[in-house]
Amino acid sequence: MDIEALRHDTPGTANRLHLNNAGAGLLSRGTLRTVTAHLKLEAAIGGYEAADQERERIDAVHEHIARLVGGRADEVALFDNATHAWNAAFYSMEFKPGDRILTGRAEYGSNVLAYLQTARRTGAEVVVVPDDDSGRLDTTALANLIDDRCKLVGVTHVPTSGGLVNPVAEIGRVTRAAGVPFLLDATQSVGQFPVDVAEVGCDMLSATGRKFLRGPRGTGFLWVRTEALGHLEPHVAETASATWDGGRGFTWHDGARRFDTWEVSYANTLGLGAAVQEALDLGIDEIGRRACALGARLRDGLDALPGVSTHDLGTRRCAIVTCKVDGMAAADTATALAAQGINVSVTDPKQTQFDTENRGVHPLVRLSPHYYNTEAEIDRTVQVLAELATTGGRSR
Repeated sequence: MDIEALRHDTPGTANRLHLNNAGAGLLSRGTLRTVTAHLKLEAAIGGYEAADQERERIDAVHEHIARLVGGRADEVALFDNATHAWNAAFYSMEFKPGDRILTGRAEYGSNVLAYLQTARRTGAEVVVVPDDDSGRLDTTALANLIDDRCKLVGVTHVPTSGGLVNPVAEIGRVTRAAGVPFLLDATQSVGQFPVDVAEVGCDMLSATGRKFLRGPRGTGFLWVRTEALGHLEPHVAETASATWDGGRGFTWHDGARRFDTWEVSYANTLGLGAAVQEALDLGIDEIGRRACALGARLRDGLDALPGVSTHDLGTRRCAIVTCKVDGMAAADTATALAAQGINVSVTDPKQTQFDTENRGVHPLVRLSPHYYNTEAEIDRTVQVLAELATTGGRSR
């Protein structure tokens, strides 16, 4: 990678040291041009007319995403965010009293709330699979928990609260052998490193555009394996997802199109397509190697500092790094970093409920570099945190 050229093509790198890619990545000039060009076209000729003119490029976004995750274009549906995409898959499943939903401690907060709501409504049971000694979901325990009552395994690939990478391919082997649907939340993994649905073996996958894919906010997608459609009855029917039969019935559209919504932001859709194409052109393998290497450099640097502790679980870790400075609240640390021009975020115990139950460490400072960050930026961040650990946030 030509890092300097990539940074020149990323305007935000001139203003901030951006280590909040797990929140939202910085847009490239190309993605920004794509979004603004379509908005200008809508203003010039009309929204419907602009969509008609750009229909081929809009439809191609499904193909770009399919290449990214290793599926087919007809298995992709577009959404305005990853949570809506995940909800579309989850709420398409039917549960009854005694059914079990298996998940992990790393599960994202909105997913957990959906599980709890469904359990309250239907009498289904939510079962949290234990972690292994490293903090990953224990696949042996998962296999032992699956029985005739298990109707879904829902797992978050990379949690919002740390650098853990769950063993999703092993989970997929367990679920395929048992014939149980597997819903994967890949919000923090797609765009950060390679995610291949055939290798993982999931039946449904949700992801966002705004994070490591560097797409615009207000974008997300759902991938659904064609063979999994028999398990799913979309919760919402509308003109983009179904066809009226002329009487008092309708038929779902083929493939993942049955999850489509008619009204979308085509400017954002095209922006997402541009961002995905940029990732494909760069090479997602290369992106993953560099992002994770920068994360490891940051984590190793922080581990060497007195008064700073890191809290990432698992045997395989990604670019997300969580830490705590002794004697400083996480929010105060984030504010102090922001004063130095360094963008980070803070983990929220309410967004990682099962992990919070198990570990009393949240909130934590979350730092998440991406491939366009530099080694010098990582080292500067370590230096600033070293000074904060020494002074407790007080200026010298």
